[in-house]
Amino acid sequence: MTTARDLALLRLVAQRVASPPPATATEAVRLLTCVQGQDLPGALTSVALRTAQRTRAGVAAALDAGEVVRSWPMRGTLHLLPAEDLPWMLELLGPRALAGAARRRAVLGLTEADTERARELVTAALAGGRCGRKELLAAVAEGGVAVTGQRGYHLLWYLAQTGTLCLGPMAGGEQLFVLLDEWVTAPRRLDRDAALAELALRYFRGHGPATVADLARWAGLPVTQVRAGVAAVRDRLAAVEVDGREHLLAPGTADLLAGCRAEAAELFLLPGFDEFVLGYADRSCAVPPEFADRIVPGRNGVFRPTVVHRGRVLGTWAWEGRGAKRTVAATPFTTFPDDVAAAIPDAAAALP
Repeated sequence: MTTARDLALLRLVAQRVASPPPATATEAVRLLTCVQGQDLPGALTSVALRTAQRTRAGVAAALDAGEVVRSWPMRGTLHLLPAEDLPWMLELLGPRALAGAARRRAVLGLTEADTERARELVTAALAGGRCGRKELLAAVAEGGVAVTGQRGYHLLWYLAQTGTLCLGPMAGGEQLFVLLDEWVTAPRRLDRDAALAELALRYFRGHGPATVADLARWAGLPVTQVRAGVAAVRDRLAAVEVDGREHLLAPGTADLLAGCRAEAAELFLLPGFDEFVLGYADRSCAVPPEFADRIVPGRNGVFRPTVVHRGRVLGTWAWEGRGAKRTVAATPFTTFPDDVAAAIPDAAAALP
């Protein structure tokens, strides 16, 4: 019988936090399909610790090569994802995120004409090249469209959501904007049914065991649409029951865990916004519900880095100081076991 503790360990293995890692950052991102990306340094670390190289430079190289991009493919939220998947994901998931765009424009004092003028200006500025955020917004402002307050962010978000631009290569620690059609040279195109099936298959292979409700929350889709996608690929997935609920996963995940259970039970320091925490509607198998607000204080949407041991989140951690004087400060929900507390500094030093 699969227990809640097994569920968390299986997720660590499916996501390759434990178990043999993908060789490259591109393969790691492709396995997860989307990696939460509001905090770019944290996202780079999340991907890097799932690769054989374990370097953030390897993730940056995948961005520079155009293999991985960063955009707003689902829930109106920034994610890293394989470049070829961005077009079909925007087509499938974008309409729900865009449903409130006109209302938001009205609040910001922008018109539809403003957004289309911004599109013209951005297209001209990026044609055959790339720009940082500040430079790109300056071009929009010089063209007569206001970018003050939240207007600039909304315009860039809207133009990304509607397929004009995305975030691609790195330069000086900043990610640059590029035109999507120029940067993504081999886009995949899927009709709606195929896209729903692809999304379901990829999610459960990279995140399972998980439920239909988990996928609906992760993708921001209605459960009825998710069920349609699951039905198309159910014969390619395995299932386990935990606490009376069906969880779907890749057929080989249980075997992977059997081969590395000891590793999966080890100590992991995960960045904030990591998919191990954010990839599910129900994360109670890993995060004790009574301490859930300690990971995202005040429910402000900012998720703290977590200390994970034996598949359970035991507390949070943060860097203190800078350079050679930088140390890790970990805060337990209750108390850390002695062996965990002793191992945290070395685990922090080993992070990508």
